[in-house]
Amino acid sequence: MARSISNIRKKRGRGRPKIGAVPVMVRLLPEQAARLDAWRKNSPDRPGRPEAIRRLIDSGLTSDKQKAEEASVLAARAADRVVDKTIPPKERERRKIALIKGPKEFRDIREDLPKPKKA
Repeated sequence: MARSISNIRKKRGRGRPKIGAVPVMVRLLPEQAARLDAWRKNSPDRPGRPEAIRRLIDSGLTSDKQKAEEASVLAARAADRVVDKTIPPKERERRKIALIKGPKEFRDIREDLPKPKKA
């Protein structure tokens, strides 16, 4: 007797297909779940709980150096919009750096900058 379907391929297994992700079950206290849901509601795209947890883990594991680099890039973009485009490029770059670094009085109290070595 012939098969009813001629293009039968390898039988597929049961369950969800493997995508390389590691399943992790997390139990949250009610207060933690409420704070997570509040964070999700304030996000522009309103992610689900699993995606919100993934994003929070990524942001928590991002090093301070990476965060500082990202902040520097954002500050440079903002300074580009503010600095006068009619001045020469060298002066424009000097002003941009002055805007990003801030006044000397504030640089002395910033904790993210290395302290100058005393002679």
